[in-house]
Amino acid sequence: MQMPTTQLLFDGAVSGLVIGLLAIGIVLVHRSSRVINFAVANMGLVGSVLFALLVVRWNVPYWIALVIALVVGTAFGALVDLAVVRRLFAAPRVILLVATIGVAQLALTIVTALPDLDDYPTENYPVPWGGTWSPVDGLRITGAQLSVLITVPLVAILLGLFLSRTVLGRTVRASASNPELARLQGISPKLVSTAMWALAGLIGTLCLIMISAQNKSLSQIATLGPTTLLRALAAAVLARMVSLRIALLAGVVLGLLQSFIQFNWLDQPGLTDLVVFLLVLAAVFLVSRSRDTEASSFSFAPKAAPIPERLRDLWWVRQLERAPLLALGALAVVLPLLVPQASRQLLYTIILCYAICAASVTILTGWAGQLSLGQMAFAGLGALTAAALNRGMQIPVGGSTIELNALPFPVAVLLASLVAALLAAVVGAGALRVRGLLLAVSTFAFGIAAEQYLYRRDLFQDAGAHTASFTRDTVFGIDITSQRAYYYLVLVVLAVVLAVVARLRRSGIGRTTIGVRDNPATAAAYTVGATRVKLRAFALAGGIAGLGGSLLAGAVQNVPYSDRYFLSADSLALVAIVVIGGLGSVYGPVLGALWVIGLPAIFPGNGLVPLLTSSLGLLILLLYFPGGLVQIGYAARDALLRLAARRLGPAPASAPKAATAAALTRTVPRQPLPAGRPVLATSDVRVRFGGLTAVDGVSLRVGPGEIVGLIGTNGAGKSTLMNAIGGFAPATGTVELLGSDVTAACPTARARAGLGRTFQAATLFPELTVRQTVQIALEARGRTGLLSTALHLPHTFTRERAQRSAADDLIGFLGLGRYADAFIADLSTGTRRIVELAGLLALDARLLCLDEPTAGVAQRETEAFGPLIQEIRRELDAAMLVIEHDMPLIMGIGDRVYCLETGRVLAEGTPGVVRDDPKVIASYLGTDERAISRSGTAPVPGGNDPIATSATAPA
Repeated sequence: MQMPTTQLLFDGAVSGLVIGLLAIGIVLVHRSSRVINFAVANMGLVGSVLFALLVVRWNVPYWIALVIALVVGTAFGALVDLAVVRRLFAAPRVILLVATIGVAQLALTIVTALPDLDDYPTENYPVPWGGTWSPVDGLRITGAQLSVLITVPLVAILLGLFLSRTVLGRTVRASASNPELARLQGISPKLVSTAMWALAGLIGTLCLIMISAQNKSLSQIATLGPTTLLRALAAAVLARMVSLRIALLAGVVLGLLQSFIQFNWLDQPGLTDLVVFLLVLAAVFLVSRSRDTEASSFSFAPKAAPIPERLRDLWWVRQLERAPLLALGALAVVLPLLVPQASRQLLYTIILCYAICAASVTILTGWAGQLSLGQMAFAGLGALTAAALNRGMQIPVGGSTIELNALPFPVAVLLASLVAALLAAVVGAGALRVRGLLLAVSTFAFGIAAEQYLYRRDLFQDAGAHTASFTRDTVFGIDITSQRAYYYLVLVVLAVVLAVVARLRRSGIGRTTIGVRDNPATAAAYTVGATRVKLRAFALAGGIAGLGGSLLAGAVQNVPYSDRYFLSADSLALVAIVVIGGLGSVYGPVLGALWVIGLPAIFPGNGLVPLLTSSLGLLILLLYFPGGLVQIGYAARDALLRLAARRLGPAPASAPKAATAAALTRTVPRQPLPAGRPVLATSDVRVRFGGLTAVDGVSLRVGPGEIVGLIGTNGAGKSTLMNAIGGFAPATGTVELLGSDVTAACPTARARAGLGRTFQAATLFPELTVRQTVQIALEARGRTGLLSTALHLPHTFTRERAQRSAADDLIGFLGLGRYADAFIADLSTGTRRIVELAGLLALDARLLCLDEPTAGVAQRETEAFGPLIQEIRRELDAAMLVIEHDMPLIMGIGDRVYCLETGRVLAEGTPGVVRDDPKVIASYLGTDERAISRSGTAPVPGGNDPIATSATAPA
């Protein structure tokens, strides 16, 4: 390796300065809106193209045109915030990120509508100064580079002064560091957001003008490519999305790195993009460890209301959801017979292949909450692998070569799908701690690296050519050389993929995936490991994408890896397909593919259709129909169901289902606890957050069958201690559960060992129903198999029915029958608390850690919680550790009580001893005699309370 020349290093540093400034624009938007702006570069297209038009075409003086262009770019950024960002301000950040992709495409559409610059092929992009300057030998500075050297540091300094010296700047910093406190101080987050998006429009325009001036090209203004955006995103991630100074420095480093790589490995195009991808992976991992990433729920995913039981007896209601799909399938079968042109049949095949690829995004983004912007890269690598396996493959290993004989078409496609699944799992393994936004950057970087480097490996190329042919012949003896025959093959594969995806969604695979997406902590408390579930989603999505990509390559009988189908823009289009069709819906990929790919082909001469199927259509759906086209279908279905319900008349009164504890029957015998050993014992547990000690040397014991209370003022460390016991907070000391040391065990392992946990917020899984939530907990009694479920093996249906019956038994036992099909997000706090207890019953836990089980619950319901908790203790034969502020409740049901103060045990003993302890009275109960007297036994609940009824129901 050699150091590049001074000129190359200088050129890299100058390019890096512009990248760093663009990264600053990303950081500013993220600090104000908590979203990663994928439109930051394209937002500058409008102003930069307008600037070139003003100077070159209309002969406007340079500096006047520059001011006009910067004003237009600033106004465009502000308009984006007012029209798009503000309407989606309360939406999940992931969906706002998707909206920025639509904004980027919209800006490109606006630019293409401007007058064409191709009439001026001999003109260069306008620069402020002409000529060159050579301060030393071997270094030549152009006028465009000089403008960068002056502009970027000046703008960076002005931005620093703006953020530190002006009221608006300090407002931005305050809003970014503590949004809630800023709102309480009267700072408008929306005003801050508008200012930052306007500033991002200004920065984007300025950067695009400087980049275009360095490229000296008029015709390539709108085709700067995603590599510029990737480098800016990488610099912003390296700056942890916070520091403007580090973002600028990281941009310069990336520019120098590109010069170094290109100088030493000129024969390896795209190597820089591969290195940038690896840097992004490392940076994303570090950022995800240092702070929380996006964790908002996917409330924009379309939700289908369950069909009432009394309407299921109607034949047409049972067929209501199947009818549109069957009609669409019948049309797909007869379409090639009605349209005999091979070119049209090829188009229909491509639509089906895109629908298969989009199904992978449904699983990864719609279910797992992992936004992938590089999914077509897995499709492309699957296609190249299938083509190579089909013609015979030579794999260099060390100094030798492994030769693989040519494989039949179907075998090559299946093996390529497995390779894509494995590769997706490897890429996903580096993002296990990442949710939503940061993963989008990682997958986008992977897509660019695949496009620029991986696709071009000799392993995938035809001998002596830069293409990868993939001719098709037969599948299991059936000739598929004709376009019609191949169309039917792909149609069958799509039907199988949709059937598998639909089956997985209705099984424990889909429920646990969504559960980990919505609430990883509660999922872990239900023995569901986030790592395993995420890797499974990555692998499954990668395999389906590889399958769709291989079939797409077979349709065109080539892999146009440098032309279309498998580029980064196609990955963004794939996201648009799923969002437009309905994110998370099984049939959304089909509807989206018909809309995005099919409509432009059916109406090729219509200028409005491309807008509706790309940027503008995506934005309109996000703003007005965030659930996509499926949401419209669900609305129509619900209207028909309401009409059917009215025609049947009012529902007859039905007797409540008798409560039963049949689901409490243990499927696995419990191991006896060693004699004299407590269920839980902690020794010298300490939890520190930076310099703050939240729990300071706490030791406690919970014996078999005991209910132990944990009381103390807010901030005393109660919940933190319980998090340490459950493995949710890093701690020192030892934790023994059922006689085993679980100090080093993860939360999932502790839950499997017998620890059940509820949380103070009782969030559970907002996008799942009560029955589905309980079924996730029932996974602890037996895991749903991925392969057996996908293959529709008979025993999986039997197991699913048994699990549903067990969930219904638990729901009935706790008096939740009428809420079985209600979504968790629609329930009151008190009802969610009871659902949490149903989950603990499903786990058959031996130690229950309840964190303020009556918080947010009405007083009448609180009075019923005491008998309910005692009944659950008897049914499970479990011990309990309960954090509770309701003193009559905890003193009435507790066998012993610990009182914490500033992370230490202040007092312990029986409820009466702790209640009368002078230190507890002074610290927690206060000296008011009435408050102390109210800390006695809990009142007897009223006989008609539904919770009390469920608590005393026969077992």
